[in-house]
Formats: sequence, structure tokens, C-alpha cells
Amino acid sequence: MSPALIDAQSSSSSEHLPINGQTQHTNSGEREGPAMFSLTGKTVLVTGGARGLGVTLATAVIQAGGHVACVDILPQPSDEEWTVLQKLTKKSSTNASYYQCDITSETELQGVMEKVQEEATNNGSTFYGVVACAGIQQKIPAIDYPAADFERILRVNTLGTFLTVKHAAKQMIKNGVQGSIVMIASMSGDIANRGLTCTAYNSSKAAVQQMCRSLSVEWGRYGIRVNTLSPGYIRTAMTDALLEDEPHLKDLWMGGALLGRLGVPEDFKAPTLFLLSPGNTFMTGADLRVDGGHCASA
Repeated sequence: MSPALIDAQSSSSSEHLPINGQTQHTNSGEREGPAMFSLTGKTVLVTGGARGLGVTLATAVIQAGGHVACVDILPQPSDEEWTVLQKLTKKSSTNASYYQCDITSETELQGVMEKVQEEATNNGSTFYGVVACAGIQQKIPAIDYPAADFERILRVNTLGTFLTVKHAAKQMIKNGVQGSIVMIASMSGDIANRGLTCTAYNSSKAAVQQMCRSLSVEWGRYGIRVNTLSPGYIRTAMTDALLEDEPHLKDLWMGGALLGRLGVPEDFKAPTLFLLSPGNTFMTGADLRVDGGHCASA
């Protein structure tokens, strides 16, 4: 049998080898045209969803036709950004909910996951995806880094991410959902940042990248895909404040900006949808780095 014939036969079939004792089916219509990136009929949970990159990625889910559940430690999301999100839900007949939750608290996370699952059931959708975006940063020279602060960074960025995806995966496995998990890592998991003394943050993001590979091995048998998205420098309120205090950093960062600019949150909407979407069913255990070419010249 020629390779061309093998490829033609495999691509025309919507039935694949069994996963966890069950045959995996793929709707071929979900992998054609715009439907490849559609999240219609799916609910996605986004941590760090009160503002900034998190709420921007939540907006992308809505724009792709999905429902979104935003989670953050803040009591309320950003008024301005949440208003925009709510307007989009009305236009697209989707739902957006907000839950205050400390992602380092396993008890709180369990409760939120159960509520999101109930919410998905009530609106006729599937609790299908997670974007673990919550994280914190602290700039301190390593020689002076307090152990308690280092531990706090790891607790939020690494443990919090793990607990989030652990309890989301439990819901997926319980309900037989072959879902998608996207963990926001960083190019700082691959390189050291010039001019930024952030050893704890870099270590936490490298850990998330390795966590992705390990979880993909464990959860692939359930048809759950696990990938990381590693952004480069992003213009956010946090980085703008840093550049205001230390303007020399901009020249350092721009030195590696091969496209002539730093990133903005909107640059990460399409990559996130790609990782989440049903058109990307054969990618797992991988890191998608979106850094404007910074690491290419590091």
C-alpha cells in the first residue's frame, strides 16, 4: 500500500484508536475552516481572569463561541474589562461568570470546579477547557531573596497551576470529556532575563513547562491534551509600572524584539484558541512560545 493511500485512508476516518478503553471519535466538521477554532457548546475556565492577560484570553473564548468561567483571588473583576466581556456575551448568546478563589486552596478550587461543572450542565455545554493564567512576579536579587517570598512565588505560580488543572481534569475524566488544558508559562522558563532579577519567577515557569510534559503522559489515555503557552514580554499595567521605575529595561527588551515591538495581551488570543480548539487534537505535552522572536536572539 502506497504512503499516499495510507494517508488518504487515515484522514478520511473519524474513528481513532481506543483511549482508556473507549474509541475516540472526531467530528470531521470540527476540523474544517473556521469551525477548527470554534468553542461553541464548550465551557472554558480561566484563572487570573479578573484583569489583564487573563480577561483578554477569556474574551477570546467568548469570541470563539464558548462560555467562560473566570477565577481570580480578587473580589471583583476589572469594571472596564468585565463590561466589555459582558457586552460580547450578549451579542454571542454565551455566558460569563466570575468566581473569587485562592488557587492555592485545594478546598476552594474543588468547590469552584463543581460549580463550573454545574454551570456547564445547566447551559447545555461541556466543561471542556482550562486556561491556567494566574501568576505573580517579584523582582529581587537572588542573594537577597527571602525564603518566604520565594516560596510564595512557587506556591502561586506552580502549585496553584497544578491544583487548578488537577481538579479540572478530575471533572473531565469523571464526565468522559476529552478536553484541553492550557497552562500559561513564560519564555523565562527557557532563558534568563537580562536586567530582571527574578530567579523565583523563572524557576516557577520552568516548572510549569515540565509539569505540562508530565501531565500529558498521565492524562493522554483519557484524551485530555495538556500544553503550555509561553509569552515573551507583554505590555500590561504591571510591566508598564516596571518600565516607569526602570526605563533602561525597555532598551534591553527591545534589543531582542525582532518584530520591533513588545507584545500586547491581544497577541495571545489566537495562540490560546489554537491550543484549546478541536482543530488541534494531536498536540500535547508541547510548549508554544510566542515571544516576538526574543529567544531566537537571546
